[in-house]
Amino acid sequence: MIAAGNRPLICYSTPEFGLGDSTTPKLGFLKLPVSNCSGKGFGLHSDEARSSFSVKAGEGSKVSYVNGKADLIRESYDSINDSDGKSICQMSTIGNSTTDIVWHKCSVEKIDRQELLQQKGCVIWVTGLSGSGKSTLACALSRGLHSRGKLTYILDGDNVRHGLNRDLSFKAEDRAENIRRIGEVAKLFADAGVICIASLISPYRKDRDACRSLLPAGDFIEVFMNVPLQVCEARDPKGLYKLARAGKIKGFTGLDDPYEPPLNSEIVLQQKGSVCASPCEMADTVISYLEEKGYLNA
Repeated sequence: MIAAGNRPLICYSTPEFGLGDSTTPKLGFLKLPVSNCSGKGFGLHSDEARSSFSVKAGEGSKVSYVNGKADLIRESYDSINDSDGKSICQMSTIGNSTTDIVWHKCSVEKIDRQELLQQKGCVIWVTGLSGSGKSTLACALSRGLHSRGKLTYILDGDNVRHGLNRDLSFKAEDRAENIRRIGEVAKLFADAGVICIASLISPYRKDRDACRSLLPAGDFIEVFMNVPLQVCEARDPKGLYKLARAGKIKGFTGLDDPYEPPLNSEIVLQQKGSVCASPCEMADTVISYLEEKGYLNA
């Protein structure tokens, strides 16, 4: 809906616009007065504003005009033209179609950010069963790198579900979406030059591999916490195994839902018998890998 002054006006894709049959792409044109606004929300400066302008909207587009400003809602329209037909701005369709989206490059790139930070951005993906020590390692690793003057950020599986992924359940499809979102965020951190530590069960191999494919070769470092199920269950720091055994949690990884161990992790931290390395020792193993691969220098 677009409101011009106090009058709401709606543009529909209907035969009334002479748009042809329903099988063809639908476009609607609507001419709006701008006497009650400056036009700045549409990219017009005061000396450029006309008494009216046209909005061309593709099927499924949604535009609101409130208090003199154009507001884009989820899907966006193609373009806005002034009364002379001159293009003012180009907007992309977001959602099912991404054909009109163009990446906007900036003169400050990843290499510049890395030089500023004196490190190389990457993703350290810590995977393993609940209770295997993923979050403990992540914090020890972050502390160890911080003491060396390196910038890190932890994406903890539980923490992310408090905000970004709070709408997701633990069903298979939602778990896949949970991993996908975290993978995309981790990619952004790495592009910023930050050493991103993603710590989450991520039980399915295909989902982890999909996250790996988002980054340049070598920038996704998979760390497998190879701790036996019985050890993780004996630890049970959150009491989740007890609840799962009592039938109060369904689809619990390692019990009634599978965990697919990595086949080619860069780093495997394995507990053998009752011998378990300390968090600092495990963090040092990862830090040694980063040093060897040149991630702690620009």
